[in-house]
Amino acid sequence: MKSKKSLLLIAAFSFICLTLKAQEKPQSPKHNEILESRIKNEEYQMNWFALRDTVKMEIGKVFTKVTKTKNTLKVTTTVKMKDKPDWVDETIAELPKLQPVKHTSVNTQRDITLNFGKQTTGYYLDKTGNKKTDINEKTDGDFFDSNLYPQLIRWFPLKENYKTEITIFDYNPITKAGILKATITNTKKGIYDNKSVWIVTVTDGISQNKVINTYYIDSETNQFLRQEIDMGTRKMLLEKVY
Repeated sequence: MKSKKSLLLIAAFSFICLTLKAQEKPQSPKHNEILESRIKNEEYQMNWFALRDTVKMEIGKVFTKVTKTKNTLKVTTTVKMKDKPDWVDETIAELPKLQPVKHTSVNTQRDITLNFGKQTTGYYLDKTGNKKTDINEKTDGDFFDSNLYPQLIRWFPLKENYKTEITIFDYNPITKAGILKATITNTKKGIYDNKSVWIVTVTDGISQNKVINTYYIDSETNQFLRQEIDMGTRKMLLEKVY
């Protein structure tokens, strides 16, 4: 017969294994570590650059507005480029779980509207070929809108070596509906512009994990200060305007 001490050790070990397994579960509306107190009404601007060797060439300006009410969160991003119409993305989610409600995106190449639920409905308009595709896909899953996930990063309890997966939904007109994952591959403490920051490295299934995004997040205010986008031979940069 096993001693009580042995049984307690086995029980403790089993509990630790179950806890670790639970922590490995991807972040989603039903299971996440988001700190809602970090979600605030705010507006900010970032300048967008292409990098060529040591030369920075401005592409445009990115304006983001976060609007929080009792039951909803709305994030609107407007990209302004010289001599081109604005590119506007908007996502609406339910609070407190951030279950996706609606996503709209308008630019010179295509328009898209997604209404989330057990069936995701809407349309995709390819403006280059003047082709409209109605969307009616079964998406009975647990995920965030892909347009929201970069914001989620700064609402997590970041710390040294923090890593996690995030379940997201991204519509692709070729593969149709798609539930994918974004992955925080590393988090480390650093200094940027004389401020203490978290440097967070992220990839996602939208780019088949080929694009590396590195975010510099103010450790006190949780605001984005800088974003580096590494696409192999091409590199881009966004910097916060104060």
